[in-house]
Amino acid sequence: MILTHLSMVPVVAVALACVATAALATDNAAIKAAIEKGSKYLIEQGQSEDGSFSSQVGPAVTALAVTALAQSGTPADDPAVQKALAYLLKFKNTDGGIHTPDSKVANYETSIAIMALAACNYGGRYAKELQEAEAFVKGLQWDDAEGKGTDDPAYGGAGYGGKGRPDLSNTAFMIEALRSVGTSQNDPAIQRALAFVSRTQNLEGPHNTLPHPAKNPDGGFYYTPANGGESQAGTLPNGGLRSYGSMTYAGLKSMIFAGLTKSDPRVKAATAWLRKHYTFAENPGLGDAGLYYYFHTAAKALDVLGEDRFTDAAGQTHDWKAELSATILSKQKPDGSWVNENTRWMEGDPNLVTAYALLALSYCIATP
Repeated sequence: MILTHLSMVPVVAVALACVATAALATDNAAIKAAIEKGSKYLIEQGQSEDGSFSSQVGPAVTALAVTALAQSGTPADDPAVQKALAYLLKFKNTDGGIHTPDSKVANYETSIAIMALAACNYGGRYAKELQEAEAFVKGLQWDDAEGKGTDDPAYGGAGYGGKGRPDLSNTAFMIEALRSVGTSQNDPAIQRALAFVSRTQNLEGPHNTLPHPAKNPDGGFYYTPANGGESQAGTLPNGGLRSYGSMTYAGLKSMIFAGLTKSDPRVKAATAWLRKHYTFAENPGLGDAGLYYYFHTAAKALDVLGEDRFTDAAGQTHDWKAELSATILSKQKPDGSWVNENTRWMEGDPNLVTAYALLALSYCIATP
């Protein structure tokens, strides 16, 4: 249920988008009203009697909904949140993981659950569960235990489990989950993950000596370097892996969480790619596929980058919070939900997509 890459954004479309958004200013009142309406949808229409959201796909959407509600202003003690957390904890296993039995997406489910519990961990009420879940996801990481040495493309990554290889989306969720519980950026698991993240970037150098970047040295990110490499946006005629929007924001966010600064060549290259392909009209490289995953990942990445204004490659400065929130608000349904007409990666599910939208909007509220 994820991700993304690069076909060139038409220059005309980018120009029109820039003209349309140039005069925008962040409207906190409108954002808060949309959040309230979206939260009401989740609680009153999206949540089932047992506390779950979209239980047919396991606990992950419930965890995302809890995180979105808590992060966008619903109190952790709200009955709907508590009911959802109780449902979520039914999936806690003796090994510390929070996932369905024999899950093929245990890293994804547990990482999202960690973020949900961390967002509601007032007074340390979920400290034990978080400690055990942290140890579980670290144990899933591809490293020496799987026979993957530091030179292996899979080293340091995390994956779904069923596909036999790690990927950037899962690794980004793992890094964010670990950081949400206070894991140091210098923790060995985070630094191993950084090695994997660096190998998903189309940037030649000491951190990526694989053949992929030489074939497409644009500084963006693709899905995985493992098993020969893969991009959800496809390949170039020369075999290069196409970079795309959602994975490039995921890569940027992950590198910053792992301690890299704006002066690091990897961060510079990722930022340059994003400046060249700046838009919220689509997920660059994938069109409307994974659009709301793209929105919430972009919001997180731009937030940790620490730039309220983002200058594109043409030199135009954007109030990204205003532009992203205006785009998301324009897509809200009358009942308060959001849904993507392109149903790839489960974005036809209004519970999942509304959670993504609320998470993105939570980063768009301008501070004085």
